[in-house]
Amino acid sequence: MRENARLHGDISFATGLPVCYTAAMDKRNLEIITEFRHELHRHPELSLHETETIKKIHAFLENNTSLYVEERDGWLFAVKEGNDPEAGGIAFRADMDALPIDEQGMNLPYVSENPGVSHKCGHDGHCAALAGLALELDKTEVSKTVYLIFQCAEEIGAGAVKAAGLIEEKGIREIYAFHNLSGYPEGSIVYRRGLTQPASEGLTVAFSGKTSHAGAPEEGTNPSAAIAKTVLFIRELNARPREGMAFCTVVGMEAGSGDFGISAGFGKLMVTLRAEEEQEMKSMEEEIVSFAERQAAEEGIRISSDISDYFPETRNTEAGIQKVLRAAGECGRKTVEMENMWRVSEDFGHFLKKCEGAIFYIGNGEDWPPLHTSDYDFNDRILTAAVEMFRALAVMPS
Repeated sequence: MRENARLHGDISFATGLPVCYTAAMDKRNLEIITEFRHELHRHPELSLHETETIKKIHAFLENNTSLYVEERDGWLFAVKEGNDPEAGGIAFRADMDALPIDEQGMNLPYVSENPGVSHKCGHDGHCAALAGLALELDKTEVSKTVYLIFQCAEEIGAGAVKAAGLIEEKGIREIYAFHNLSGYPEGSIVYRRGLTQPASEGLTVAFSGKTSHAGAPEEGTNPSAAIAKTVLFIRELNARPREGMAFCTVVGMEAGSGDFGISAGFGKLMVTLRAEEEQEMKSMEEEIVSFAERQAAEEGIRISSDISDYFPETRNTEAGIQKVLRAAGECGRKTVEMENMWRVSEDFGHFLKKCEGAIFYIGNGEDWPPLHTSDYDFNDRILTAAVEMFRALAVMPS
């Protein structure tokens, strides 16, 4: 365990805060949400196509709790009313979309029944944990009104921006989420102050020239040279010294149809931009597009650009992290402070731009398969940690 601390950060029990261990999660509730997690796992759906997932979550909440449930445009939320009108609201978020990764070779009793699609990021577990919080809160008096947000399309950065308006609409003052994370002790609470996940976006630059016979390339306008020069410029851009992390990754490149008799007349370049600051990311985008435009003008071709999969930077507030640490102490959970941010992106940053809060991580185990790999499956044993952490935060005084 100490070796893991050297790799990932300092491991300790949350200290310096009053400890009053919360009641353990109801074992029957744990059984119910584990079964529910497996049901969601069997029927994964890709981003913006979570139709049946929403129906299953809605039905679960209505059949097992007395919470108010409301569906919105591709997402839904449940509400546990607080008894103190002055206490404001607190929210918890779970994402529900799956990934285009096949799972048919896995020996699971609840293996995905949707070929080519599976829950390889653990969003089925995130939803099950939030459903578990609903079960626990259903019989609990709370001072703050609690909102449980089941969000779509996190994998492509399109979900949180749709749901974040609820913060202002309902006067929510703080919000929390967790993500399961392999490589850390099972059930540990992993956190980072301030910037915890970077901004990122997908940039596609399309180059339009003119086809011609491969034997007479001078009669057309081939964009391949402009594309190649732009790729080399991106390498130079990545080599620049910077104060914080910022880089671009070429994820796709093509020119022409591959027909040996046709000189290419069209091509495109796909790049992922990633940076600690959204402003720095947009600056890199502008430089790449400007360079491509200059190359296009020299070659006599046209370009167009498009942005997709946009993620803001995710910055935890200090007040949010302090409450996460206090909750970990009350739940008797070990904590691990991240030395470096997790370099994958997360659209939870949209919520944190509107109110206090934090996203923390729960360790799957130091040797658990990594996320987004074919042999990964959510670790059911961490559901207890997730539900108890959420419940501690929900009942914690403001």
